[in-house]
Amino acid sequence: MPFKPHLKDEDLIRNPGTTSVVREQSAVTSTDNTIVSNAIARILANGGNAADAAIAGCMVQATIEPFMTNHTGTVTFLYYDAKSGSLYGLDSHGTLPHDLAPFKPVPPLASGYSRPEMQPSGAIPAFMPGMKAIYERFGSMPWEALVEEAIYWAEEGHPVSSFEHLVNTYAFDFITYFPEGRGLYMQGGFLPNVGARFRNPELAKTLKALAKEGPEYFITGLWAKHFIEKANVLGWPITEKHMTATPPRWGEPVRYKHKGYEIAHLPLPQRQGVYCALALGIIERVPGGDGAVDSPEAIWAMAHALRLAGQQCGFINDPEIFDVPVETLLDPSLHAHLANLVAKSKPKINLTKHVENSTGKAKMAAGGFPLGKAPAEKQPSGSCELAIVDAAGNWVQMMNTLQSGGIPGQVVDGVPMVGSHATTGNMSSAIDTWLAPKAKMRSVIGNTIVLKDGKPVFSLGSPGNVHCTVPQVLANVIDRKMEFVSAVEAPRMLPLGDDYSLTVESRLSNATIEELTSLGLRLQSEAEYDFHMGSFQVAWREKSGKLGACADLRRCGYAAGIPAS
Repeated sequence: MPFKPHLKDEDLIRNPGTTSVVREQSAVTSTDNTIVSNAIARILANGGNAADAAIAGCMVQATIEPFMTNHTGTVTFLYYDAKSGSLYGLDSHGTLPHDLAPFKPVPPLASGYSRPEMQPSGAIPAFMPGMKAIYERFGSMPWEALVEEAIYWAEEGHPVSSFEHLVNTYAFDFITYFPEGRGLYMQGGFLPNVGARFRNPELAKTLKALAKEGPEYFITGLWAKHFIEKANVLGWPITEKHMTATPPRWGEPVRYKHKGYEIAHLPLPQRQGVYCALALGIIERVPGGDGAVDSPEAIWAMAHALRLAGQQCGFINDPEIFDVPVETLLDPSLHAHLANLVAKSKPKINLTKHVENSTGKAKMAAGGFPLGKAPAEKQPSGSCELAIVDAAGNWVQMMNTLQSGGIPGQVVDGVPMVGSHATTGNMSSAIDTWLAPKAKMRSVIGNTIVLKDGKPVFSLGSPGNVHCTVPQVLANVIDRKMEFVSAVEAPRMLPLGDDYSLTVESRLSNATIEELTSLGLRLQSEAEYDFHMGSFQVAWREKSGKLGACADLRRCGYAAGIPAS
């Protein structure tokens, strides 16, 4: 029987500002969209496993959230197989062909950036190769069943939320740079308004062919041929060989111990496992570092820990190309050394006057922040995290993202694309690659599964400043023993800048602000709940043995479950 939704449009639109939680369920999911979470729950209820549900969810997500993801971007997948008790990590990043110069068809200003290095480059799509790899290893349902609901939403359209309209406006110059983009996003001559239905009939045709022919339709089939033709016309001389030159890679997750837990992240060259181990290891060893989340001592320690962790991660590259000192970076003695640097670096005098005078502020700005609002800095929008646990205990924490796939700003057969913001050989860059055969891109994707006695007890991940927000929420749960919803809602920060600037969500007390300013920190405020500070999707095992999940209020997250019998 063809899929039809059981909810009205007004029930499908979920705007930022409300936390979603489910408890005592037999299976759960948390995503950033009501439609996606319901699609995953439907697969789980119909006998699919967590991997089946993940594939179906990603297919729907790339259909209804082109402002966050698409069918050509990157897929990463951290998976716990309940039957074997094993963890698996999949890296299916889009790639820059090693034998070609980076292809940048959209100028910096239209991309939203003034810096040429932030121009998106063309990248070989990796979404569908990732779906294929997951399906071949863990899928159990017919492939067509996993694409069915995505076809419906492409044909019938989805209702536009205020968040989607915000992000479309934010990225307007980029998504409308080419006529193909204007044709998709400005049907009737305007961006779709909040509450309107956004349809993509051309994508529906593409998805029907995908359902019939399988993932190869995007890899070597007709869609791939159309993609290559469009690239060649624009001046990017890719060939069919490029489409399969760097396949998805299964690898051993990065794992380490912290306060009685084992924490697992994506395999190298993904840097987030090492980054989190460093940050957690440092704050654990700085006096007051694991104290209350809004205390001056904890903020001071975390700000420095995030900065130092990022610096060390410049040594992480693809282990197929470089020696990677992962044992050294995970060594507690290194963490102790870095913690000692932080602990012994506090000023001996009150530096409030220095901050006020050096910033030209005789008085603190409204709200107590010496520099007021943080300066706006455009960054790539888009990425979607999914947390899924099925009734058998198979556990998925994964991301699909518009990052690192396709021709920037173009649309091929209804599929919009963004390309990659990766640099090429830059130690300080969060997203970086080397132009070498089969090279995998280093990124900051934060899929995380936390185990106790060898079994998952919770998982989490987020888009949006992933590199620094994942260790903060992990610290809230493990070090501070905060309940999951509170751990996610707590204020977050960016790493300390080289100029002692610290950007934080503006929910600190005046006493904390004054104390941090006396330490020389130039505080800059962000929104109380800033969507660039992440949108966490979390699943956990309840004390009863049943499952729970929650979604961050910073975006449009929604948690769903299958009630326990």
